[in-house]
Amino acid sequence: MEKEFTIRELDRIIEMAWEDRTTFDAIEYQFGIPEKEVIEIMRREMKPSSFRMWRARVQGRRTKHEAKRNFGIDDARFKCSRQKQITHNKISKR
Repeated sequence: MEKEFTIRELDRIIEMAWEDRTTFDAIEYQFGIPEKEVIEIMRREMKPSSFRMWRARVQGRRTKHEAKRNFGIDDARFKCSRQKQITHNKISKR
């Protein structure tokens, strides 16, 4: 049975599913839904052509499946170890 999500949560699930480096495991950890349910949400919430395009991109993609990845990730923040570290929230002035 599929869980009920707020619009904000659905938007975040879809955003995470579109991100190449966010694994299905990270989505499951954060929202408690397995890959199969993520796919169902994407199918339901997207236009058919957009869903087909997304599905073709993630099918068998190493970066979307934790077990297939060959690079480190910070499990606490679901962030690739090679991603730039931001130390402050200031916008630089020119």
